[in-house]
Amino acid sequence: MKFLIAPNAFKGTIPADQAAHLIKAQLLNDFPEKDLITSPIADGGDGTCALLASAKRMKVVEVIALNAIGRPKPGKLYLDNGNATAMIDISEVSGLQGLELTEIDAKLSSSYGTGELILEGISQGAKHIVLGLGGSATVDMGTGILKALGFIFLDQNGREIPLFSTGFLGKIAHIQSSIKKYQVQFTCLCDVNNTFFGEKGAIPVFGPQKGLVNEELLPFEAGAKRVFQLLKKKSGGGLKDREGFGAAGGIALGLSAFFPVEIKMGAKFFFDQVKMEQKVKETDIIITGEGRFDQQSAGGKGSFELLQLAKEMGKKCFLITSGEAEEARDAGFDEVILLPYLDFKKNDFTRIAIDNFKKALNGYKWKSWT
Repeated sequence: MKFLIAPNAFKGTIPADQAAHLIKAQLLNDFPEKDLITSPIADGGDGTCALLASAKRMKVVEVIALNAIGRPKPGKLYLDNGNATAMIDISEVSGLQGLELTEIDAKLSSSYGTGELILEGISQGAKHIVLGLGGSATVDMGTGILKALGFIFLDQNGREIPLFSTGFLGKIAHIQSSIKKYQVQFTCLCDVNNTFFGEKGAIPVFGPQKGLVNEELLPFEAGAKRVFQLLKKKSGGGLKDREGFGAAGGIALGLSAFFPVEIKMGAKFFFDQVKMEQKVKETDIIITGEGRFDQQSAGGKGSFELLQLAKEMGKKCFLITSGEAEEARDAGFDEVILLPYLDFKKNDFTRIAIDNFKKALNGYKWKSWT
């Protein structure tokens, strides 16, 4: 009996690689190490590029860049052997992690720091930038990144708008193209397929997670629509809203106005890169997991995509989650190991999450599958 241990990150508590380690440590009580393969997964959510770079043993480059609200923060990017491709997680410096609740504010946050990481990758020779779009703190339509790449955003009086100023997006009346032309293309990895505008767009769906309150949503969207028209005009008129533009506050949208951009679902991209199909073939039972399995998980989340691969090959697939057990069983998981509710308001919620995880694993009868 061979197990493939392939959890996703348990958002905000346990990274995917740590979860894989904890699962393996538990299974070693009942099975020899040769029967346990670990391959933690990601789907475009925060940490996707870091996990993929670790699996591919890419070069790590450390850079100090500005975070989502303009404070210096250590960040990382990853380069392949020839430095032709750089991988960067938006969450690395432009993410929610590290911000206090009172600091989360989409009206002023910016992706500028990610642009600084992109510039470092370009300076090292990268012509292809892979962006993991999950976990961003911004809804800036990629204007921060564009600013780092030399684009200038002016108000109605022709004055340059200061970065990290409240209402930045709504103040944009003119866009000046960058003097320097970068020969670079982007691949954007998503774990959601939302468009930028519409009922299921970035602003109504993700805006509240990034500090927008209900009465701010319509004015914010009105400003975003004006910026969209400016981007469309500046790009020659071919720019259209599309699936994936809603991820990370419209970063792929802004970049598409001026650069070649390919949008890919992160799970499939990740699986192809780490040869997940071959690993599933070589095992009998797949153990995956995510923080909360729900109706959105079928929209491209890693655990659901891994389930589809397992079902295609007739393999059993287990899920560890704090989400809806019935929804997970209805989706087709053979076993659901349920984690208890976690109170994120407690100071030691990370420790509690790890303890809960260990207890759930310890309480399951793994030998029953031999």
